[in-house]
Amino acid sequence: MASSLALWAQLLLLVLGPVASASPVAVDSAQQALQPPEPQFRPRKLNGKFLHITDFHPDPFYKVHSSTKSGIACHRRTGVAGTYGAETTRCDSPFALVNATFDWLAENIKDDIDFVVWTGDSARHDSDEKHPRTAAEVLDTNQMMADKFIETFSSDQQSLDVPVIPTLGNNDFLPHNIFYPGPNKWTRKFSEIWHRFIPEVQRHSFTHGGWFWVEVIPDQLAVFSLNTMYFFDRNAGVDGCANPSEPGYEHMDWLRVQLQLLRERGMKAILIGHVPPARTSGKQNWDETCWQKYTLWMRKYRDVVIGSIYGHMNIDHFLLQDTKKIDITLGAGELSARDALEEGTEFSTLSREDYLQELREEWSDLPGSALKPLIGSGAGAAEADASGKKRKKKKDKYTKIGGEYAERYALSLVSPSIVPNYFPTVRVIEYNITGLEDAALWTDSFDGAEPAILDLDNWEDEEEDSSEDQLQELKRHIGAEGKKGKNKKKGKKGKGKKPKKPKDPNFVVPKDPPKGSTPGPAYYPQPFTFTGYTQYFANLTYINNDISAPPDLAESRWRDRDHSDEEPKHSALKPREFKFEVEYSTFDDEVYKLEDMTVMSYLKLAYKMSLEEDPDKGKDKGKGKALEEEDEPGAADDEDEDVADVESQKKKKKKVKNQIWLHFLRNAFVRTVPEDELRKMA
Repeated sequence: MASSLALWAQLLLLVLGPVASASPVAVDSAQQALQPPEPQFRPRKLNGKFLHITDFHPDPFYKVHSSTKSGIACHRRTGVAGTYGAETTRCDSPFALVNATFDWLAENIKDDIDFVVWTGDSARHDSDEKHPRTAAEVLDTNQMMADKFIETFSSDQQSLDVPVIPTLGNNDFLPHNIFYPGPNKWTRKFSEIWHRFIPEVQRHSFTHGGWFWVEVIPDQLAVFSLNTMYFFDRNAGVDGCANPSEPGYEHMDWLRVQLQLLRERGMKAILIGHVPPARTSGKQNWDETCWQKYTLWMRKYRDVVIGSIYGHMNIDHFLLQDTKKIDITLGAGELSARDALEEGTEFSTLSREDYLQELREEWSDLPGSALKPLIGSGAGAAEADASGKKRKKKKDKYTKIGGEYAERYALSLVSPSIVPNYFPTVRVIEYNITGLEDAALWTDSFDGAEPAILDLDNWEDEEEDSSEDQLQELKRHIGAEGKKGKNKKKGKKGKGKKPKKPKDPNFVVPKDPPKGSTPGPAYYPQPFTFTGYTQYFANLTYINNDISAPPDLAESRWRDRDHSDEEPKHSALKPREFKFEVEYSTFDDEVYKLEDMTVMSYLKLAYKMSLEEDPDKGKDKGKGKALEEEDEPGAADDEDEDVADVESQKKKKKKVKNQIWLHFLRNAFVRTVPEDELRKMA
């Protein structure tokens, strides 16, 4: 504990030292060092729930009532930066938001979950030239975040009550996005920071490459922390997953071997990472060779993998990986170019809208002949027998989607963030624990020994990249840029013929699930299947209480956007009580109507959103207020309103024909985009 306290003191010195005038600790009581909650002990049981939380981006320089303008980053001048953050801006999170979030989790979530997945980006963006990021600051904020998880999810400040599984984000090191092959100084430092989270038997794997896994339910369920930095298309320090000398290749090989081991042990797996495998016609997050292998692994280990969970993009959405697009013959030099997806402060609402529209276009190519008859049916394409075995009846009808359980596709879930690019958000996912009531529970094996204190004074002297290394990296980067330019797709058919077998003679194609086996939990409801989730958000516009709402709209409902040029309505801070509230739940969402979180459920949802008109229009009358019945801003309530105005309102409503897609967009931006703008997007 002494080392932990030393690190807290070190951060205060960092903030209060040479930049005292800009320090939020010096000028703002709400922006203070992170404080642990009071410990409480309660007996533990398996709940069938887990927490996903991502992208905190804590900022030690955040100043309340500072300017939210780009480049100032809520660090100085006067503006409407709120006590708990500046929603819908490019500013990062104040410590007040981090503290309040953990306090709320301790009071409302802690005792109801089995484990926590924390998908990276626990340092601020480098968005203020007057306060450039340093290695010491990045490591300190990550250490503080690790301490907060330990303090919040422990009863006695010694043993964790539940496992916490972290993963590296692209802002958790310097320079951001560039992560070199391991072992490197960052994997070594994070091995120390996360020593409470990484099992002893996994320490070598993590130090070597930044990846590991945890048995969150012993002998039953494992969570894999992937180092997506080695797959990330914007990481110029590596080059994909095709070359055996690349860490991405090694990472994929490690994942294949570990998933095979779990199959042999009869276990299931959840995969987590920071950067999701987003891939549309014009944009992508991962190097194509990594996407190809990952999608192949998802196909081959569909009996093992329950689902994949990511952060990074700050918007609420999901991805369907089509295994029909797998081409294991692709070499690194034969790939068509796509633009890399931007993230964080660089990823505007407009570019996100373009990305979501491209996703919808991809979904419009889903096999309608197989999916159209299923709209309105249950979670699966057909009933299974009592044992859950696949039935051969009507097999041909579902061939285009990979059989009765849509095994052609794999699903990835992407959650919105804590950093208030929109509103701060957390997600609690529930999974089936039928028959697991007597399962062994995870226990913390921490022996009380603390790792060596981080030697921050000598950090800058740890130059692991020699001049020769830098020269080779520069050549690699130039070569990669040239490759992208030369191999742009000119048409659908591409260039030349593809070879008939993989380029790499050592490439191992995993075996399919055993013949006749039950579909995996991602495809057929059974123990460990994700059943649904509840998403919580904090309406900072209302909580901060710094901006006046329009007179015709209640403050509790007002969520507008750009206020960078405004002054706060109070000279003194008058925030309301901080709390998260339910944004929506898949268990009772009358628009999504998800039976569960199987691939088939999401495939049907994607198909319905791709249609020009809402396929559910007019159905389920009396089950609650339908989305198309919601009042539009400015809609008249007077029964004596002029007939022409009524007709005008009707025409406005007819402009958006697919209300499911509109609902998806509303959720994607965590209800921060005004309704009229949403309708323009839709």
